Amino acid sequence: MNDVITKEHIFKHSIDKVWNAISKAEEISTWFINADFKAEPGYKYTFTAPEEQNCTQITGVVKKANPYTLIYTWIVGDTNTETIVKWELEKLEEGTKLYLEHSGISNYPGDTAVKMFNSFNGGWDNCVSELKNYLKQMIHAG
Repeated sequence: MNDVITKEHIFKHSIDKVWNAISKAEEISTWFINADFKAEPGYKYTFTAPEEQNCTQITGVVKKANPYTLIYTWIVGDTNTETIVKWELEKLEEGTKLYLEHSGISNYPGDTAVKMFNSFNGGWDNCVSELKNYLKQMIHAG
């Protein structure tokens, strides 16, 4: 089974705008999920989804948060399975390249790993799409 999900996207926005969108609780809460989050190593965060989504809570610990790299553990709802989410940003002439990696999914037992991989894979596609929409709206609003 594939254990790592990767997503890449180029935004026509500055690296600082993209960084703020993925690292500040108020911005994450706008485009992704309600977040109690600080981009500080050791911070124990909580993402809380509305009940209509199948996952009501995600928790973890920020492992690394330095300019343009953010790594945190990811534990879904009623599981004890820890995976790792890594965001890396690269400044480009035309904007910012985002690289997202979610690894450790084979830590889930048996068939659950395949189900979680498929769920996360689609979820991260939606996430990148929502981030793109958020950044577009934020730019046009300002």
